[in-house]
Amino acid sequence: MPDISLTAIVVLCLAALAAGWIDAVVGGGGLLLLPALLLGLPGGTPAAHALGTNKAVAIVGTTGAAVTYVRKTPVDVPTAVRIGLAALVGSMGGAFLAAGMSTEVLKPVIMVVLLAVAAFVILRPAFGTAPATGPASPKRILAAIGLAGLGIGFYDGLIGPGTGTFLVLALTAVLHLDLVSASATAKIVNCCTNAGALAMFTWQGAVLWQLAALMAVFNLAGGMFGAHTALKKGSGFVRAVLLTTVLALVVKMAYEQWLT
Repeated sequence: MPDISLTAIVVLCLAALAAGWIDAVVGGGGLLLLPALLLGLPGGTPAAHALGTNKAVAIVGTTGAAVTYVRKTPVDVPTAVRIGLAALVGSMGGAFLAAGMSTEVLKPVIMVVLLAVAAFVILRPAFGTAPATGPASPKRILAAIGLAGLGIGFYDGLIGPGTGTFLVLALTAVLHLDLVSASATAKIVNCCTNAGALAMFTWQGAVLWQLAALMAVFNLAGGMFGAHTALKKGSGFVRAVLLTTVLALVVKMAYEQWLT
């Protein structure tokens, strides 16, 4: 592990705690965790080490949140796993193409989509607040596998930011889930994609395991607390966090696009 100051370690652990909470509630914890790692690691540390360590930390919090959700609220685990496996395949395809494509061209498009999503959620107050309508039909499950699995998985491999948030939105819209159930399902899907990415980074030797283990404890606590918060507060609370996360993602991407 590189030489990191005690102050930097404390800040990274607090970032892992907050990211775990955000990610469990509505997705998007990577908006905080990955930039914190990029800034907190010593200069000259390869970016791949930040990415690999981020995945090693995130998978722990995501798994803890998924277990908490499954224990406390009805989740169609087989359907979630099928979507997750499709997302794993999609992310591998996106990562393969990312090597020869400039993602900067796509970022403005993503920002427009996010703003449209924010406007939709604001103008449709009932979106995701109604109880789930029961088991999804086979057609809706196939659509979710295609959109939330292959499609968003591909986006995760190609660009990445906001994947968890996109999953929540897609699962709510396609499977007619409430936002809490969609967040629960998204955690299982994220476990699948994180596992695949972590395996690749481990093979490349790009994980700082000592730092990741320490941060993972805080991320796990944040993830489990976030899941409990979402279950207690309900879909209205998740909706407010969703809007905040979407707008934060737009600001972050706009800053990276035009101000850096």
